[in-house]
Amino acid sequence: MRILLVEDEEDLGKALQRGLKQEKYVVDWVQDGAEAWHYLTSPDVEYALAILDWMLPSLSGLEICKRLRSQGNSLPVLILTAKDRLMGLDSGADDYLVKPFGMVELMARLRALLRRPTQVQPQILQMGNLMLDYGKSTIAIANQQKISENIMLTSKEFQLLEYFMQHPNQILTREQIMNRLWNFQSDTASNVVAAQIRLLRKKLAEHSCDIAIETIYGLGYRLNS
Repeated sequence: MRILLVEDEEDLGKALQRGLKQEKYVVDWVQDGAEAWHYLTSPDVEYALAILDWMLPSLSGLEICKRLRSQGNSLPVLILTAKDRLMGLDSGADDYLVKPFGMVELMARLRALLRRPTQVQPQILQMGNLMLDYGKSTIAIANQQKISENIMLTSKEFQLLEYFMQHPNQILTREQIMNRLWNFQSDTASNVVAAQIRLLRKKLAEHSCDIAIETIYGLGYRLNS
């Protein structure tokens, strides 16, 4: 799941980016409002949520939020503020968090926003005997005795499988996967998608998963149920 983080305070931005990545989010962190607007209007990237600081160079978080809503964009927005909370909500923000705050509270707010009805995001995704639990950030295999066997995945493998499970039986191109799982600052090799899929396939096979990631030559990849 990809998030845009817009925070101009260097130390806070680094800490938030690190914490979000630990929770298996893909994070684009920018420090300027105009640059954030460029990211949000890019046709190549789809964000699940935006975290906007109130005060930013070039373009404030409130102005960004107003622009989104004026265009009919319902992207969930969390405002970070030390100012008037009602103004943030009046601008179209979905929620606000007053500085200073803790990472536990931030993560709880994000989960609440991503569970809202406008986001088709069930608590558990399941295909075949494979289950992804958002609440626990786990992947598990359910055997015949209904006992779950957890699969240990890296953050990137979790994000990759999550993306496939959100789009079952659909062909996902290499470009779509790159845009979803790697941020703009990533320096990635040309074969990184294929390499991650090989690793994920191996782990699923080791746990007798009854669904498979198929290579559609010349097009991309598909998770078959």
